[in-house]
Amino acid sequence: MMNKNMLKQAQQMQARLAAVQEEIAVARTEATVGGGMIKVAVIGGSKVESITIDPEVVDPDDVEMLQDLILAAINEAMDSAQKLASDKMSQITGGLNIPGLT
Repeated sequence: MMNKNMLKQAQQMQARLAAVQEEIAVARTEATVGGGMIKVAVIGGSKVESITIDPEVVDPDDVEMLQDLILAAINEAMDSAQKLASDKMSQITGGLNIPGLT
C-alpha cells in the first residue's frame, strides 16, 4: 500500500518524465559531414527539419557520393538525437532502463 509520501514522489517523477519527454520532442540536433558540405538538422529524433548542401559537393558524375554524404549526415543526426533523449531520460530514471520511456 502506498503512503502519501510515496504517491507524491511518484506524481513528481511522472511530471518530470512528462517534461523531459516534451523537451526531447522539440530538441534539435545537427550533424555535419564532408567537411561541412552537408548539414542535417533533426527535431525530436524523428523528423528531419532541414538538409543543407554546399553547391560545390554537387557533381553530376558522382551522385552516389552525394547520396552517401546525405545518408551519413541523417544517420549521425538521428544517433545524436537518440543519445540526447537517452541522456535526458537517465537523468530522471537514474539510469534504470524503463521500457517504453525512450
